[in-house]
Amino acid sequence: MRFHLLPVVALLACAAPALAQRAPGRGPVNLPPDVLSQACAPALAYEAPPAPLRVTGSQEAAVRVTMAPGDLITINAGTDNGIEVGQRYFARRPIRLTRGEAGRDNPLILHTAGWIRIYAVDDRMSLATIEHACDAVQLNDYLEPFALPAVPSALPGRPPAQRSNYGRVLSGADNRATFGTGEYVMVDRGSDHGVALGAQFVVFRDKLEAGNFLFELADGMAVDVRPETTTLRITRAIDGVTVGDYVALRK
Repeated sequence: MRFHLLPVVALLACAAPALAQRAPGRGPVNLPPDVLSQACAPALAYEAPPAPLRVTGSQEAAVRVTMAPGDLITINAGTDNGIEVGQRYFARRPIRLTRGEAGRDNPLILHTAGWIRIYAVDDRMSLATIEHACDAVQLNDYLEPFALPAVPSALPGRPPAQRSNYGRVLSGADNRATFGTGEYVMVDRGSDHGVALGAQFVVFRDKLEAGNFLFELADGMAVDVRPETTTLRITRAIDGVTVGDYVALRK
């Protein structure tokens, strides 16, 4: 059954005297903690993703830039674009490491703000509810079809690190510089370099001491693998992992 936006919005406005038109109450997100954590994890890209579907506003009297669970948000597509009630989408935004155009010297963090569910549709627009917020959903966030991540198990054994092919920690969530156990970092090694889901990594620190070994700082596991980049979950850290630290694949 298809709903047009104007009747839905009018009905909500009559039912709620407050300025904000509230979405229907949402139940708890019954997902295991590791699945929920990984669904919110960032990824890395060297170019801006195609993003035809976007968050275009909220159903409030005032213009808002950030939205949270309980808010109704508008989407710039409807039934003419194949949007249907009940569909779910990730809301994401690209964050540049530095100013300037995205590229190999300036990759993008693909930040996951949360995911939404389509609540009502018209021909060219839709209303959606925020089902889960990893962070605040923002105006102009782009949408990708939602799918729960496959949480990998570490590949068996503990082989030695490949020290002839070091990669680097490029970034992590929120463009921070330091990360600890249970957090996520992105590295410049991917499936083109032999990385598979569940692959184990070692993180090393170069203390810049002449005649000394690299210091073994942390362990990580590949949870999202792309051709040239991988998102690692830090499984053990004896100190903060920082941008620029070395990584080596156990293989």
